[in-house]
Amino acid sequence: MCHYCGCHEIPLIKEFIAEHESVTDTAGDALRALDRGDPDRAVELVTRMGRELIAHWQGEEDGLFAVMGGDAEYAGYIDALVREHRELAAFLERVDLRRAGDVVQLREAVDELHGHIAKEEDGLFPASLTALSGAEWDRSMAAWRAAHPDAPGDLGRP
Repeated sequence: MCHYCGCHEIPLIKEFIAEHESVTDTAGDALRALDRGDPDRAVELVTRMGRELIAHWQGEEDGLFAVMGGDAEYAGYIDALVREHRELAAFLERVDLRRAGDVVQLREAVDELHGHIAKEEDGLFPASLTALSGAEWDRSMAAWRAAHPDAPGDLGRP
């Protein structure tokens, strides 16, 4: 993340970034478990990663992506991000870490996830600062809350 525009101080964006960090930490733990020869632990972690991503993607896609995707300037960029969500979700649903090929693909998917996150944190999130109205921020935050019904606290309003 750039740390220049200040978007990481926006409560909703801060939540998205925290989710990114959590899922990449979990992915890294899964890869390290595989390196240690502990595929059972890796399966647990990949399963947790998938659960975290489902809620995260719902919050992004139903909120920020939906709002910004209505603008032709961002629509193609967001469509590509959603495609990447779908591709990773499909892989995570079918991955079998007992197969060497799937382990290789998991490593590649984690690398791609880091790139995907950079597109959001270095591109879309900073753009949201100037692109969204107050009502659009409210809609985006409501979508995040709907995807995270058990989350404590209040996102506030930027």
